[in-house]
Amino acid sequence: MSAVMNKTLTFTKASACGNDFLIAPGEGVEDLSSLSRRICDRHHGVGADGVEWTFADSECDIRVRLFNADGSEAEISGNGTRCVAAEISSRTDKKEITVRTAAGVKICRLIEAHGPSYEFESNMGKAEVGRELAIETMWLRVIGIVVSMGNPHFVIFVDQFVHGWQKQAALIQTQSHFPQGTNVEYVIARSRGEIEIRLFERGVGETMSSGTGSCASAVAAIASGRAVSPVKVVAPGGTQVVSWNENVFLRGPATLICRGEFVY
Repeated sequence: MSAVMNKTLTFTKASACGNDFLIAPGEGVEDLSSLSRRICDRHHGVGADGVEWTFADSECDIRVRLFNADGSEAEISGNGTRCVAAEISSRTDKKEITVRTAAGVKICRLIEAHGPSYEFESNMGKAEVGRELAIETMWLRVIGIVVSMGNPHFVIFVDQFVHGWQKQAALIQTQSHFPQGTNVEYVIARSRGEIEIRLFERGVGETMSSGTGSCASAVAAIASGRAVSPVKVVAPGGTQVVSWNENVFLRGPATLICRGEFVY
């Protein structure tokens, strides 16, 4: 009886303000969704919020497909894109890195690097700010602002973060207003130049940070007159800075954690 040969997948793990990602080559992987679920499992896998699967691109430095921890595919992660840029910076001398995502090409400009830690300013493109939307069910009533950063967000301004907000966010994600689901952000406007956020992301749940969530929250705060650009965005995992003129620019850190092989 012949032994079954295990497969191995090389990966890099990186974190942007506690929002952690695995970066791995996607060529030749038969089922990206299934393998993403396995490798993101924090008990039986490596553990991450998602996988940035990488592919060669004729015009950009790299093309990526993002799969969340539950195996669902998302358009983009601002933090994940920055982690990919950090991985490329670690092995090249490039100061400007172009990443093709499902939400378009994003340009990450290296600000500084110290050991395994990198800071980038990323051009996140244009934001689409929708109207205020009221959601009412038997269990909740909330009013938020719909924002697209190439992926969907629902931004809710609050005076304080109440106990159990995660359950409320999970319920919001299931509403018919969001046929593709949505990322949910709760935001406290601390001042004209600073907001604090909590995040509940599609396919992941509560996260320590989010690049596009930080952008959407800052844009909603500016559009509603609660803040002015640039905005410091404070999340449990760290702080990022969002500027909004025509395009949205996101500045923040990304740290390489480890490299290895996943056996499956």
